This record gives sequence, structure tokens and C-alpha cells, in this order.
Amino acid sequence: MIQFLEESKKTSAVIANLSTKVKNSVLNQMADALEKHCDYIISHNDIDIKAGKKNNLSDALMDRLLLTGERVQSMATAIREIATLKEPVGKIIEGWVTENGLNIQKVSVPIGVIGIIYESRPNVTSDTAALCFKSGNVCVLKGGKEAEHSNKAIAAVLQDVLTKNKLPQHAIALLPDSSREGVDILIKQDKFVDLIIPRGGEALISHVSKNSSVPVVKHDKGLCHTYVDKNADGQMAINIAINAKCQRPGVCNSMETLLVHKDIAALILPPLHEAFIQENTELRGCDFTRKLIDIQCATHEDYDTEYLANILSIKIVKDVKEAVFHINKFGSGHSEAIISENYTAVNYFLDNVDAAAVYANASTRFTDGEAFGFGAEVGISTSKLHARGPMGINDLTTYKFKIHGNGQTR
Repeated sequence: MIQFLEESKKTSAVIANLSTKVKNSVLNQMADALEKHCDYIISHNDIDIKAGKKNNLSDALMDRLLLTGERVQSMATAIREIATLKEPVGKIIEGWVTENGLNIQKVSVPIGVIGIIYESRPNVTSDTAALCFKSGNVCVLKGGKEAEHSNKAIAAVLQDVLTKNKLPQHAIALLPDSSREGVDILIKQDKFVDLIIPRGGEALISHVSKNSSVPVVKHDKGLCHTYVDKNADGQMAINIAINAKCQRPGVCNSMETLLVHKDIAALILPPLHEAFIQENTELRGCDFTRKLIDIQCATHEDYDTEYLANILSIKIVKDVKEAVFHINKFGSGHSEAIISENYTAVNYFLDNVDAAAVYANASTRFTDGEAFGFGAEVGISTSKLHARGPMGINDLTTYKFKIHGNGQTR
């Protein structure tokens, strides 16, 4: 493991100095290779899918795990989009001249070696590899056991492109020891690893955060809310709520709790109930909600749960301030939305909710690197430092100060 990480550190010096032209050419070749070897990748994914069924993985996990021709095509498209993005390395962020004539420039540079620990979705392998490569970083990838064969197949295709371009395979490498012990070694190697990005379940995030001596940017759970204000457009509220919960329930930016202002509850909850019945959504509500619609009782634990399934908690609140209080108490800092035509309520919500992404009159499902125009994302950070929300190539850089003088001494 140590030899592997030493090699990754050496490789980072090579990748950091590649030209934009070379990086973009290699990325486009990687996209072509994914398409060319689509059947090879899907055949290895089939092994994981069969194992997942045997191990009774949840529907949400199976959906994340599955690769189809269309999904492999999307992976290739994402890499091509990353290649078209502006060069993130070498940008002059700021520049100034001091009183004694020093010319100081703050310039973006790669972070170095980035360890990415993730679960389920094999497309993360190609997305994060491409983002790291474009931003001049080496990535050490540790996917979940459930996607082992898929990840190895994707990595092999990408590494073959590196070899053909006479670049070291360590630029995109899978962690050689994928056990829990292997992860524990990785997160302690601050001599060779510059950043750890864990994305997955709550237990994984907690373990890495508590035990890592390498800086960590957490990509934690998405316990997202939508608040329907008393001044909401009713049909808009229904459309957004259905989309936020039902369009893809097993992802981190889907809604888990619906908050409804008491003054509009009697009007909006019955049609919402009917709409969710059509989507086979299991509803759980507070006592006030259950007086208006016939659903199960929501417990305190429900409001603190990321279901990642077609289940929704509902709570009636007295005003926008109580909605914000509830969100800041139970939310995970991911994505929160208000539906309202009231300017004051909207601005109070946007200013006071503590989350990476706050929406007015739109679905939380848009919290995504591609939807934000980043091409793809490493994940969605629920940390506040150094990146927050969808994490694209610019968040995979740090900076250094370059100072030019003409003999100054202090």
C-alpha cells in the first residue's frame, strides 16, 4: 500500500504539468474508449448485478449499480463535456503590487493526490477520474464491493488510454486493498495523500471523518426538504413536490420531508395526497397532517431519516420561521427549497437556511454538477471548507502565491 501511494505521489508531479491540449486529447480518447468497450463494461456490471440480487440489495442501490448502454454513453458524454471546460490550473485568481514593489500573484494549482471513497455507482469511477485528470490531480479510487467488477472494468479502459499516451497508470488507480483495513491505511497517509473525499452512507462518512489524518471534504447524506408557503402557487407546489420526491427517490438530492404552512394545508394536502398515491409514495405525517389526509404517523425518527426510497414525511408548520428552524435542526446541509410568491418569505428562507443549495420555486433535484453546468461532479459536498455543494474541477484545485521581486530584502 505504501509503495502504491508513493508511486501515486510521484505521478502527481507528472500530471500536474500536462498541457491543456494533452489533457483534453486524452479525455476525448477516454470517452471514445468507454463507448468502444461498452459491452465489456456491461458484462462485468452484470456480475455485480447478479451478486446484488443474491445479496438482496435495496432497489435504490440496485438502481445506482446498474449500467446500461445509455448510462455508459452518458459517462462518455460527461468526459467529453469535462474536456470542453475551461482550464482550471494556472489561473491568476488575484494579483497586486506591494508598496516595496513585490509583484504577487495568487495562482490556481492542483491539489495533488486525491483519495475518493464511494459506494454503488460505477459511473463515479469515470466521472471522478476525468475531473481529477482535467484538474491535474492523481486519483486513488476506492469503490464499494457491490460494484467491484464494474469499477475494475471502467478503470482498465481508462488506464489503457493512459498507457497508449505514455502516461503513468497511477494517474487513475483503484486502491489495491479495498478492505476496511485498506481504507484505514489510506486515510492516515498524509505524507502521500493530499485530500480524502468520502461519499456514501452515514457510517462511512462518520468513520472517515473521525479517523482521517488527511484533510476530508464530506459528501454526506441528503436529508432535503421542500417548504410550501401560504403564498405558494398550488399547482407549482404539487409539480415540484412530486418531482423532488418521485422522479428518482434513491438519490441524495431527492426530498425526504415536505413542510406545509398551516394556512394552506387544508387546500393543498388533499390534491398532494392524490398525486402521491398515483406515484405509490408511502406518506407519513404529523398529527395535524393526519387530520386532513389519511396517512401513517410520522415519528421524530422519520424527520431525521434519509429514506432513499419512495417514502415521504410531512409536517405542518405555522410559518416560514418554523420551517427554517425545522430544516436547520434536521437537515444535512444539502439542498432545501421554498415554494412561495411572497418576496419577503423567499428571501428569509434563502438567507437563513443553512445548506449548500437553497431553492426558490424549483426542485431540489437540480443539485447536481451536470445540472449546474460543471460537466460532472466529484460529489456534493456538505462540508463548508474548502468546497460546498456540487464539486467540480475548480474545487479540485488549491492555490499558491507567486512573487516576483527585483532584489527586495526585509
